[in-house]
Amino acid sequence: MLQQIFNAYKTSYTGLSKETWLLSCVILLNRCGYMAVPFMGLYVTQSLHRPESDAGIIISLFGVGAILGAAAGGKLTDMFGFRPVQIVSSVIGGALFLGFAQIENFTLLCIMSVLISFFYDAFRPANFAAIAAYSSPGKETRSYSLNRLATNIGFSFGITIGGLIAALNYKLLFLVDGVVSILVGLAILLLLPAVKGFRKAAIEKAKNVIVRKPWQDALFIKFVLLTAVFATCFFLMFRVVPVFFKQEWHINEAMIGLILGVNGAIIALLEMVMISKIENKRSPQFYIVTGVLIVSVSFAFLMIPKSIPIVLALLCIIGFTFGEMFSMPFINTFVIKRSNEFNRGQYAAGFSIAWSIAQLTPVVGFYLAEKWGYNMLWILSTITLLFCAYGYSALNYDNDQQKESAI
Repeated sequence: MLQQIFNAYKTSYTGLSKETWLLSCVILLNRCGYMAVPFMGLYVTQSLHRPESDAGIIISLFGVGAILGAAAGGKLTDMFGFRPVQIVSSVIGGALFLGFAQIENFTLLCIMSVLISFFYDAFRPANFAAIAAYSSPGKETRSYSLNRLATNIGFSFGITIGGLIAALNYKLLFLVDGVVSILVGLAILLLLPAVKGFRKAAIEKAKNVIVRKPWQDALFIKFVLLTAVFATCFFLMFRVVPVFFKQEWHINEAMIGLILGVNGAIIALLEMVMISKIENKRSPQFYIVTGVLIVSVSFAFLMIPKSIPIVLALLCIIGFTFGEMFSMPFINTFVIKRSNEFNRGQYAAGFSIAWSIAQLTPVVGFYLAEKWGYNMLWILSTITLLFCAYGYSALNYDNDQQKESAI
């Protein structure tokens, strides 16, 4: 039995390229170095002693910079390649974080917030394109799953360490973030080789075809819009649901942390094994629809009366996690297969923008909960996710059509 389990894990991680592993190590370090942003509101209110409204402005500006950075990062990736964009964005973003720690003027902080998030999120489309370039043929979904695993571990570790550092000194938090980001850029420069002939081959290939831009791709636009709606509900789970657990189900903060931690633990233990078993067995569309439906069920758990709140909360998070594991890797796969070497950065940018916009919407969730109650919010979320599942299922395409529309 133990040998079978060991073999399943071994198989799930076998066959991935060395560069994919190195890239995942880099993204783990990158996510560890984004520890300051979750504490930005506390920094503005507790360290700078400014009102909550100012904290809201700073956080919103991070969202604005993220949208602009994702758009620019995609274009720059297609112009100059994913490797230089990752290196430059990491180094400049890190340097800006070092400068952020020295500033207390609110106007300058606002400007720096936009600039920092611009360069940090310009990294994402380039990183997305890099995974496709380094991935072994037929193993793209597993490569993205490994990247997601590294991202989750890095983010969780970064938040934990960030909390300890913030308790000592908020400015030290930004200094550590800046240094780590610069190290990420250097790691890419020194450890990740350029894909020889990658840009030259892409340009040569594009000479004889019309390269379609993502905004000219009607199917992709529909997909991105659906993904933005799905992402909105996704962020509700990590922004609004914890407040609901505390206020309505009276679960304490320590237990909420443990319950939310189940998400990362399940992903770390099971996602790679699961993807290795199901990859290439059905279409990405099938798994995306399945995942979105499971996430809708997880929101439905929140409408059950709170007789056993901890059990219900666990069921909600477990259901959400399995829905995430089914949908997210194959959403990435759709974007990759829809694009090619010459326009992948711009396709990745469109995908990243959808998620950046969604990060601004939890405030709407809080407003709806305050206006009409949490149950109405969960009903709307469940209905919205059912609509998303239907929308994804209605996107009919075959492999030949994908290839034609991407070039």
